[in-house]
Amino acid sequence: MTTQYKPPKHLSKDAAAFFTGAVAEYEFEPHHIILLTKACEAYDRAEDARKVIAKEGMTYQDRFGSPRAHPAVAIERDSRIGMARLFRELGLDIGEAASGRPPALPANRR
Repeated sequence: MTTQYKPPKHLSKDAAAFFTGAVAEYEFEPHHIILLTKACEAYDRAEDARKVIAKEGMTYQDRFGSPRAHPAVAIERDSRIGMARLFRELGLDIGEAASGRPPALPANRR
């Protein structure tokens, strides 16, 4: 029996389109849908943070005049890492590296 899953209404248009495409392409169990939803939410959060950074800049000056990373930089980074891990957990990452890492450069192979 194939269940048709619809993207949650709170996802952005891009994330909802990805959700719909992934559900059409792969066979997911109900617990995988939760992971897919969280990955799409992480994508949306990273995109929101990216837009804030584009508008306000990657750094700001603290009260002492020292440059500091904008808080949205950490939000974007953490969301991208979370999204990538969830995609890997779902098996949606590209390629078939045995360790889950990209192949080593020829100079670094032993």
